[in-house]
Amino acid sequence: MSDLAARVVDAVKIYGSGETEVRALDGVSLGFAAGQFTAIMGPSGSGKSTLMHCAAGLDTLTSGQADIGGTELGQLSDKQLTLLRRERVGFVFQSFNLLPTLTVAENISLPRDLSGSRADAEWTDALIDIVGLRDRLHHRPAELSGGQQQRVAVARAFAGAPDVVFADEPTGNLDSRSGEEVLRLLGDAVRQMGRTVVMVTHDPVAAAHADEVVFLADGRLVDRMDSPTAESVLDRLKAFDGVGAAT
Repeated sequence: MSDLAARVVDAVKIYGSGETEVRALDGVSLGFAAGQFTAIMGPSGSGKSTLMHCAAGLDTLTSGQADIGGTELGQLSDKQLTLLRRERVGFVFQSFNLLPTLTVAENISLPRDLSGSRADAEWTDALIDIVGLRDRLHHRPAELSGGQQQRVAVARAFAGAPDVVFADEPTGNLDSRSGEEVLRLLGDAVRQMGRTVVMVTHDPVAAAHADEVVFLADGRLVDRMDSPTAESVLDRLKAFDGVGAAT
């Protein structure tokens, strides 16, 4: 499965038991193509964040299989899983999660520093240009706007040249202009640097930046769409029951 950066097979995730049991994922099989930008969408409670967390190794499946770059996550020890996430996976969250005492440059290099590997100077240099932060490298997060902080988070996620970057509502705390910049950066990283991005979003405008959108409902994969536009995504969301405002 070398053409897939990540995948899940018959993924089931159950929370609770008995009368309180919730089946957040109900037999989802889905591959995320290498070198592609994929958005995951669906109404609140559809399982989209659970899918991302399980695919990224942040949570474990009740049954089924999750792979990253051909490595089955369920076969790894906690230590091996931690190392895999550190070395082969990048994360961008709604909250920027930057370390306030570190400069922009230090925040970007943090994954490499933690893994004890030397940064590829050429890769890092190209990354800094893509996210447009060369004049901010010695600033600390408090000296940056929200959009700039999220750009640092994007650069940090790609710094270790991971197999795949998972982004969970990366524009959720940003105004529309800053959000647009961050989405464009994610797209640039895919198309200019050959990276793979999987993004959870509730926003059709954000999803339109992706190469493909996958739709979940009630823990199941219900549709896929290539070459999405904001209008086509919104129309598809409206087809779900109770999705006046998908969140």
